[in-house]
Amino acid sequence: MTKRDEFADALGSMLPRLRRFAFSLSRNPADADDLAAQAVERALRSRDQFTPGTRLDSWLFRITRNLWIDEGRSRQRKAAWEAPPEAGEQVGFDGAAAIERSAELATVMSAMSALPDEQREVVSLIMIEGLGYRETAELLGLPIGTVSSRLVRGRTALLASLGGGADQ
Repeated sequence: MTKRDEFADALGSMLPRLRRFAFSLSRNPADADDLAAQAVERALRSRDQFTPGTRLDSWLFRITRNLWIDEGRSRQRKAAWEAPPEAGEQVGFDGAAAIERSAELATVMSAMSALPDEQREVVSLIMIEGLGYRETAELLGLPIGTVSSRLVRGRTALLASLGGGADQ
């Protein structure tokens, strides 16, 4: 067996311990696997720097630890210069418009809560949930004419409450 084979065999026998150490650093199985793989890759590239007769485990653990420290520094630099991925979803986000929509929603919800139960129920099912008149009538066990009249009265009351008047 050659010197190169002995190094590879010794490295292979260290993998479970190396992964456990990587997991103790990262506290995440996927990150631990990546870290251990990077450490093995670095060890194989740098095998000529290993001094035969010294402890391979200490050398590998040092490589792993240094890689983890480098990863932490990289994440810190990235966090300082890059916005989190969620921020991309907010590009062009108008905070004032969101506040206005929120206030409008609160006004509408307040007007909805002021409706009598039977009107609120029909308005909610048809106007908010998108059910048809027939589905709503079947769901509530009412004649379709009753659903229709409750919807008209509910919409009229909502419009009046919201300042839209009954003629809209």
